[in-house]
Amino acid sequence: MSGDHTHNDSQIESGSRVNGKSILGPTLFCIKVSECREHKVQIAVIWRRRMEKLGDPIRLPVAGCEQDAHKHKDKHKDKEHRHKDHKKEKERERSKYSNSEHKDLLEKKHRDKEKVKQKDGVDRHKDKERRKEEKMRSLDGKPKKEKENGFASPPRVKSEPDNDGFYHSPKHEKLLKRERDDNDLEFTPKKIKVENDKKAKKRKLEDEEDIKPKKKRKDKKGDVADGKKKGKKEPEEKWKWWEEERYTDGSKWRFLEHKGPVFAPPYEPLPNKVKFYYDGKHFKLSEKAEEVATFFAKMLDHEYTTKDIFRKNFFKDWRKEMTSEEKGKITDLNKCDFNELNDYFKVQSEARKQMSKEQKQRLKEENERLLQEYGFCVMDNHKERIANFRIEPPGLFRGRGDHPKMGMLKRRIRPEDIIINCSKDSKHPKPPPGTKWKEVRHDNKVTWLVSWTENIQGSIKYIMLNPSSRIKGEKDWQKYETARRLKKSVSQIRAQYREDWKSKEMRIRQRSVALYFIDKLALRAGNEKEEGETADTVGCCSLRVEHIKLYPEKDGQEFVVEFDFLGKDSIRYYNKVPVEKRVFKNLQLFMENKQPEDDLFDRLNTSILNKHLQELMDGLTAKVFRTYNASITLQQQLKELTSPEENIPAKILSYNRANRAVAILCNHQRAPPKTFEKSMQNLQTKIDAKKHQLLDAKRELKSAKADAKVRRDEKSKKMVESKKKAVQRIEEQLMKLEVQATDREENKQIALGTSKLNYLDPRISVAWCKKWNVPIEKIYNKTQREKFAWAIDMAEEDYEF
Repeated sequence: MSGDHTHNDSQIESGSRVNGKSILGPTLFCIKVSECREHKVQIAVIWRRRMEKLGDPIRLPVAGCEQDAHKHKDKHKDKEHRHKDHKKEKERERSKYSNSEHKDLLEKKHRDKEKVKQKDGVDRHKDKERRKEEKMRSLDGKPKKEKENGFASPPRVKSEPDNDGFYHSPKHEKLLKRERDDNDLEFTPKKIKVENDKKAKKRKLEDEEDIKPKKKRKDKKGDVADGKKKGKKEPEEKWKWWEEERYTDGSKWRFLEHKGPVFAPPYEPLPNKVKFYYDGKHFKLSEKAEEVATFFAKMLDHEYTTKDIFRKNFFKDWRKEMTSEEKGKITDLNKCDFNELNDYFKVQSEARKQMSKEQKQRLKEENERLLQEYGFCVMDNHKERIANFRIEPPGLFRGRGDHPKMGMLKRRIRPEDIIINCSKDSKHPKPPPGTKWKEVRHDNKVTWLVSWTENIQGSIKYIMLNPSSRIKGEKDWQKYETARRLKKSVSQIRAQYREDWKSKEMRIRQRSVALYFIDKLALRAGNEKEEGETADTVGCCSLRVEHIKLYPEKDGQEFVVEFDFLGKDSIRYYNKVPVEKRVFKNLQLFMENKQPEDDLFDRLNTSILNKHLQELMDGLTAKVFRTYNASITLQQQLKELTSPEENIPAKILSYNRANRAVAILCNHQRAPPKTFEKSMQNLQTKIDAKKHQLLDAKRELKSAKADAKVRRDEKSKKMVESKKKAVQRIEEQLMKLEVQATDREENKQIALGTSKLNYLDPRISVAWCKKWNVPIEKIYNKTQREKFAWAIDMAEEDYEF
């Protein structure tokens, strides 16, 4: 049925069946009359119609309903007619089909359609009534009477069937027969709340969303709801180790776990078409000899291969890798032809440059995979970056300056050469299959992760943490704090060594003069070395007589000392400095009756000097003087050179000049870059072009001023202002280029990076940047900012070294 009968049809349909006909379940009917008194009129009408349909006499189980039914008879007459018409249409449809299967199908279809219409409203109404009843029961464990529209809903009582099979409840009858109030006559049945189309559609969509996976929601910054970023990754939160307490028992860590080193890839033999020639004839080399030959072939265009010492050392070590047959035939390096090997590697290099984007991406992904696996360790529950997790591949030793061992063969490092350092309770690194480590240690008093001994100078090489790690940062911080403490004691120490110049003991005089050179000239102390094992490099304590010359007067200055020796990394140190008279006299005394190869300070070494310095100040060594003098020089130079009126490029030039003063003090020299001349020519071309542009802009300004005098209008005045701004802008650009050219020329043979990273307290630079509003990025690149994160965080603009 349709219309208002929807609710009641559901009640009737839910009854039992007798002789294939549906009848109203008496129990259900009694319950519904008791619970839904407001619908009694509709129920009575439906009941009567149902009885007529079944052919039974009309019989109402509840008193009072018949009278109400007559009252509403006219009201529902039209609905009955509609029902009858609907019934006739159904019968006509049935008559069309003789087949019983079609008949059953149509009936089933119709019933399903009716049920869909009724289900939503009726079921929700039933649920509402059930919840209401359960709520009443929960109050005191037994149902309570609930007033609804002026009537009390009675509790449910089990009814007994009468003779006709219908259930009657005397209590129900008695309760329902009470007189109605006047207000009851005006009663209108409450409408059952049924969701309209919009609400139903919305609920359906919500249900579908519960089933379907939710889409990632973006916020304003482009982030998605699950925390992943579509654009750049957020930087990880920096571990502020400098705000934590430091270990006081000498240990560097409590827990250390890593994956070990990445070894160099195995050698790949050359293709058969690439040939090596000896004395004009093709000669097939063994794999070991061929590998060493490729090292020389790759450097064929370099000046190293023209140096006699390089060629001599290479050929000596190459022969060690040859077979006996090869040794017998290859006796002269000058007869060896490496050109085809050199050409092959040039082609390979060019091919790498011409790689497709996909190939480059694959290579990049592989490098990133290795970095994530081997480039990090876990130290004290923090992920720390490892500096050099790759073992250096075999090759030819170059050295710096004129190193006596250049050209020697650096042998391939194997797992059997490696010492691993990690925690006992960590997952130990595994060696490559079929190999084993030399040793696995658990020493938390050292900072290295991996170590091995290289074959050229017998020195120990290490894999250590990145400069931005806690261990490296703590070491730097401690170094600069020790240098700051020296600032408080330096006057007393200087007074002491000046007094010692007059000492009666020769060892004390030598110690005091050496300390004067270390303090004034920032010389390295110099360590003892085994004869012939390393390059002939010296420091202050290991100077020989041949390394200095004394001039009572030179170039208008008195008591001049000329230094000329090879310092660290075989870098030549050459300097002429005037010294105090007492120092000059002492040097003359030290050089008496000595040969050029004899030690200048024959009663002094680095250990003796550092032991004396420890007595003067806790933690003081010769190196601390170098750090102190470098940092204090930078701070003084910055104060003198920086002007408030300068723009940022000019201030950066002032900073570089202050840094350059430090680099000269520390003898941080370098060879001019190969591309220096070309880059300077390019820069000069830009400067010349900018000068022409400035001349054009000035001519345009002059023309605009003349035009403004004639016209005297607002437009011409604006044009003059515009041209003035253009001239100012081009002048600034020109000045920036000229400053850049000056800076490059002055830094041609000076290495600013060494002092900046190792000898200058970074807090001085950070404070200077903050004071003069210079971006820190102009002074330190990304890697350096990570290294000095502790200084950037703690230094303010008023910091004093």
